Amino acid sequence: MSVVEQYARAHIVTGADAPEEERDAVPVRLRYDPEADPRAVRVGLPGTHEWTFSRSLLEQGLRAPAGSGDVRVWPCGRVQAVVELHSDQGVSVVQFETKALLRFLRRTYLAGAPVGG
Repeated sequence: MSVVEQYARAHIVTGADAPEEERDAVPVRLRYDPEADPRAVRVGLPGTHEWTFSRSLLEQGLRAPAGSGDVRVWPCGRVQAVVELHSDQGVSVVQFETKALLRFLRRTYLAGAPVGG
């Protein structure tokens, strides 16, 4: 099993501490490490902000609104998806192209990680 890491261009729509220049398209790090947790993915915003949440939540949120704790995901039109991330510093709303998230998810499944209940 291997680590999957992918950068996706995304727009930070809002963020409590996002500087104005980060509101344009920025590289967001998507990471999947099956050795650490075969059911979790990580989303890292520029700087030190990183959230870990269920891979199935990301997948479900591309089809219909889904949420769990500090993370919510929902489709936005036909070609975009929104990921809402809550932290002690506030809320960041990040808009991705759906195809980038689907490509990442496909790569995580191809990594050969077991998927458990």
